[in-house]
Amino acid sequence: QVQLVESGGGLVQAGGSLRLSCAASGFPFSSDAMGWFRQGPGKEREFVAAISPSSENSDYADSVKGRFTISRDNAKNTLYLQMNSLKPEDTAVYYCAARGSPLITSIYGNFDLWGQGTQVTVSS
Repeated sequence: QVQLVESGGGLVQAGGSLRLSCAASGFPFSSDAMGWFRQGPGKEREFVAAISPSSENSDYADSVKGRFTISRDNAKNTLYLQMNSLKPEDTAVYYCAARGSPLITSIYGNFDLWGQGTQVTVSS
């Protein structure tokens, strides 16, 4: 079954940390660029981070640079997002996405497969 399943969301105080995971199945995970996006209340879905198949390249939204780290374990078919120094404005549903290409991108429409999302809530 082709799917992405996110986990690791929750409620955390400002300044805290969370680690999101995304388990992939049914497609060649190690060949695809992967990304994280988020959608806050009343907002459009926005790019957070992306990573190339072998982790040699990554890209981040300016709003999360220096605080979030994207990584992957191809042996486990799993994508991660380590989120530190969380802020209330990071509150959103976080989605992982797979692109049927090894090239990283920040463009929403270039990703082919999406997970169901995991809620992250940061309290002030």
